[in-house]
Amino acid sequence: MNRKQEGMTLLSFVVVLAVVGFAVYIGMKLFPMYQEYYSVRTAMKSLAGEPGSADMDPARAQDLFFRRLYISYSENVKPQNVKFERIDGGWKMRVAYEVRRPLLGNLDIVGKFDSTQELTRRGGE
Repeated sequence: MNRKQEGMTLLSFVVVLAVVGFAVYIGMKLFPMYQEYYSVRTAMKSLAGEPGSADMDPARAQDLFFRRLYISYSENVKPQNVKFERIDGGWKMRVAYEVRRPLLGNLDIVGKFDSTQELTRRGGE
């Protein structure tokens, strides 16, 4: 009667644990970056849905945008990252920013985010 033990050895368990732990560590670094990006998108869409956003002064629109963004604790988007461009029906708002997070040693994770939203809603719509 020849019996064989089947399953993972201690060494293979440690290797699998290290790979899964590294993947979780990278996920913990990436998740806040994308969460912030989606809060920027939500703030932009909310601003676009506001009545009179097409006739708004860019400084006022930027102030309202950062008020909405302040609620979600966004810290990487700065006023110099927000640009406004005149279009036919109102304004085109562009937010382009970069997020750097240290990973290991001298390795960094860099996220470049760029989003645009047209502010074309008039006051009586």
